[in-house]
Amino acid sequence: MSEFASSVVKTYNETASSSLTLSDLSATTKAIVRAGQGTDAAAGLGAPFGTSRVVDGTLVVGVRPTEWVVLGPAEAVWAFTDAIDNTGHVSKIDFTHSRALFRLTGEDAPKVMEKICSIDWADAMMPDSAVVSASVAKVSCDIIRNDVDGTRSYFIMSDRSSAQYLFDAILDAGEEFKLGVTRA
Repeated sequence: MSEFASSVVKTYNETASSSLTLSDLSATTKAIVRAGQGTDAAAGLGAPFGTSRVVDGTLVVGVRPTEWVVLGPAEAVWAFTDAIDNTGHVSKIDFTHSRALFRLTGEDAPKVMEKICSIDWADAMMPDSAVVSASVAKVSCDIIRNDVDGTRSYFIMSDRSSAQYLFDAILDAGEEFKLGVTRA
């Protein structure tokens, strides 16, 4: 596979000292696994629809009733997906180059998301490890809450064709909260 080139092409001043940050993690390896209900693969993934879990250096995300995304370093993702039982209706596809992936981290992250997405960001509705699909700034996205050292954090994944627009829309929504940009 060719070297990854992000769809976020603008240059931003890095502001690592900000308590609220947005990072472009689109180069993260992403595999999609589809497995029929009742297959050993579906049971082995262990992240039911709407949930996520960390396994062997990967994040396994139940994005649809029979569809998962596995995120992480390439070696870990491929080791994990290669070990999945292929019996029954199972497919595994590398879709790193087709999806953008951002991380929004900080205690004000829900306030930023409230401005551009109409779901309820309260802990009771969107606890750590929860997964939802929603429109973010009118872009269809999968959103995974994945807190970092006790600080709220969300992965936001969309089609790569919308990446630059979505990144800028999140930055605009976070301006009043002093949202900073960090490098992956």
